[in-house]
Amino acid sequence: MALNKKELDPEASAVSEFGALLRMSREQRGWTQEQLAELVGCTSSYISALEHGRRKPSQQIATALDRAFGSGEQFLREWSASGQRALFEGFDEYVRSEARATALRLFEINIVPSLLQTPDYVRAYQAAPVLRGIATQQQADKRTELLFRRQQALIRDPAPFVHAVIDEGALRRPIGGHEVMAGQLRNLETLAARPRFLLQVVPFSAAEARPFAHPITLLTMANRSIVGYSETERRGFLERDPKTLADWTSEYDHLQGEALPRAATIEFIRELRKGFDHG
Repeated sequence: MALNKKELDPEASAVSEFGALLRMSREQRGWTQEQLAELVGCTSSYISALEHGRRKPSQQIATALDRAFGSGEQFLREWSASGQRALFEGFDEYVRSEARATALRLFEINIVPSLLQTPDYVRAYQAAPVLRGIATQQQADKRTELLFRRQQALIRDPAPFVHAVIDEGALRRPIGGHEVMAGQLRNLETLAARPRFLLQVVPFSAAEARPFAHPITLLTMANRSIVGYSETERRGFLERDPKTLADWTSEYDHLQGEALPRAATIEFIRELRKGFDHG
């Protein structure tokens, strides 16, 4: 059985880190999964799922594990820290794929796609959750630092092709105030002129014809395979299922069809920027 034991990467996700700690602690005691399950009051299959990162631990199970191991609050602290991670699970893997992609198709809801954001826009957007008390400054700093590194990857050689469809609402919402927003729109004008960037605005007039209720990213890899990523308010997930990706690709094609052409998009952004320039 030991030869077939799956090795977890503790850095891969919060559940993987918890699972690695659990397995190490159990094996140090010489306990089987069945023995630990009896001590904790659950099934051995549940212990196995935790150790393999297939299940998220609960506060109750973390407390029970600390009691079984006599580990103070080690598992409880690990459970608590997992809820305070700066990044969604799956996002680290997505970033690694993003850095190797030959083409990126981007769409976000009500904000400028993150890879196209200026530093002032990024800082203003990341400061808001801190002010509301739902994120720490450390988490905001980590997200900001990672985003800047991801943006630098766009200018690698050879550079990927970037296609971004931007919701009109994202261009009208004055993130950071008028001055910051004017700078953001000016940056989009500059990016739109680059040969490997295609920017399109999907106007309000698209109404219910605009697909996607959540942000979506489609990556084309060097072998022409497609990797997708999306987020809700509480979780993010990397998508590799061919059927789902085919649906997402079809919907993105529809989104592009509802959006303004390239030249009209640049003119649209320019006119909005003039409005912010004049307050």
